[in-house]
Amino acid sequence: MLEKRHQLPQELSIDTDNFIYCLEGVHDIETDNVTEAQKNLKQLAMKYGIASIYKTCDTIEGLEESLNALVLDDHNFKDYEIIYLVMAGEANSICLNDYYYSLQEIAEIFEGQLKGKILHFSNAKILDLDEEESQYFLDITNAKAISGYGNAYNGVSSSNLDKAFFNLFKEDDDMFDVVEELHQRHYNVCKLLDFRLYY
Repeated sequence: MLEKRHQLPQELSIDTDNFIYCLEGVHDIETDNVTEAQKNLKQLAMKYGIASIYKTCDTIEGLEESLNALVLDDHNFKDYEIIYLVMAGEANSICLNDYYYSLQEIAEIFEGQLKGKILHFSNAKILDLDEEESQYFLDITNAKAISGYGNAYNGVSSSNLDKAFFNLFKEDDDMFDVVEELHQRHYNVCKLLDFRLYY
């Protein structure tokens, strides 16, 4: 299991309320390629003082293990407001090594364990849930919200908007204020990528 913690330079003060926990779906966790997601997390640390933990997974068991390690073993769990998922998939599923898992299945794996968390998907996959699907996920996991994008990658990565979103959380705890501010500051990109929040 590849895990990288992005430490901050000494002169940057760390806001311990703001940790991003990033899980990226890869073909093989044994390969040590630096991904775009890792570069972005490093920029978040250097530029905005937001620390993160980065892990890769290539199976549903790996995903479960990583999130369980976070939920059960990490005493800083309360500090992670956002779980950032960089994974391929369809509207209401993720894809790991050519297997698709619905968000309903994932909700059942993490029943009651994601209290107060926002699960944010990069636009490596589109996020398109109907009211019943999103409500089921939130009710079962106790997550605060699920966010992501309705439009597929198409050559435009969501990474800059993701960084802006995470940084706004550093300034403001109110999820609705953050989303409103994100749309005000980055209206065109929010529209282009079709930013969505299910709560």
